Amino acid sequence: MTDRPGRPDASPEVPGPAQESRTRDLSALDDVDAAVYTIGQASELLGVPVAALRRLDDAGVVNPGRSVGRQRRYSRRQLTHAGRVLALVGEGTPIAAAGRIADLEDRVADLTDQLERSTPADRPPGATPHPPDTGADDLRAVGQDE
Repeated sequence: MTDRPGRPDASPEVPGPAQESRTRDLSALDDVDAAVYTIGQASELLGVPVAALRRLDDAGVVNPGRSVGRQRRYSRRQLTHAGRVLALVGEGTPIAAAGRIADLEDRVADLTDQLERSTPADRPPGATPHPPDTGADDLRAVGQDE
């Protein structure tokens, strides 16, 4: 018997060369640095107007890739960065300063990750995976007691 009328029993179809050429490499979707999102998709994902992303590009804070047709293409890493910059701008920080703050936050996070993955022998003298307690929380509490 056949499961499709008019078709004799046959082994399952195996993709031929014509079908394989239509298969796309989707590995870029797993790469946080692959510029795959259009400006419209990026604005929808971030919940901001397209003009906000253009402003970040014009200010040099987020530099998206460009397609062959010169359209902006964003990576997931750039979307995360843009979201942080836009949050800082929303708090009143100028765009250039917000970009620099987000860059430094990213750098600190990268260095912290590197330090946590390192072994004690790899670390510079005095470096610890977690910064020492400076007592800053205690100082903030003192000002609130009054």
